[in-house]
Amino acid sequence: MRKIIHIDADCFFAAIEMRDDPSLANRPFAVGGSAEGRGVLTTCNYPAREFGVRSAMPTSQAYRLCPDLVVAPVNIPKYREVSLQMHEIFEQFTDLIEPLSLDEAYLDVTDEVEGDWDRALALARELQRSIQEQLELSASFGIGPTRILAKMGSEERKPKGIFRIMPDEIQDFFSGRSMREVPGIGPKRATQLAEWGLTTVDEASNLGELALARISGERFASWLQRVADGESSSEISPIRSRKSIGKEHTFD
Repeated sequence: MRKIIHIDADCFFAAIEMRDDPSLANRPFAVGGSAEGRGVLTTCNYPAREFGVRSAMPTSQAYRLCPDLVVAPVNIPKYREVSLQMHEIFEQFTDLIEPLSLDEAYLDVTDEVEGDWDRALALARELQRSIQEQLELSASFGIGPTRILAKMGSEERKPKGIFRIMPDEIQDFFSGRSMREVPGIGPKRATQLAEWGLTTVDEASNLGELALARISGERFASWLQRVADGESSSEISPIRSRKSIGKEHTFD
């Protein structure tokens, strides 16, 4: 069974700006476009979130929620450089690294910890410590036997958290857990299942794959059952091929 770590840097863009300007740390702060026209926030710190400010929110709306909000422009070259530095730290622990974005990655540490769950937890703590000491940034970690469980684990104790899901804890982890918390289940699918009274992962799993397939189709039913059983993908791909290219335009 693989030992997968999902790393998610905490409010990455904002954290870098706060690191470089400590006066921003305790103020509601965000990174994004101007409130003039059609600016949108890319990320915000935790003091800003207390006002209801969120990423992908129009900057003008964020100012209405938090008039004292400080907004800095996006500086992708700087964030990319810090991301490269963070990946250099990853490489000190394993060669099996799959980057997902500038602030997010999967690591397969199975061989490094010789299959030991306690050593995987210790390795995550050491990684967290290295990122804090070398880059002055915090990150949250999820550890699990599959990609999905590791990713869900990293959301459990944000910020600065580490959450491990052992194989014998999978059933309890999914008990009462909302469908929308599972990566890959969007609002449309969740609404479809809710219409049949299925709002949690364990409810759908307990229904059985055949019955669920009549509601949602065989492919989804099979996938969800594998997720609930801890048998979904654990493969880490250091080289990822581009599957699509997106382009968008926001009108005034």
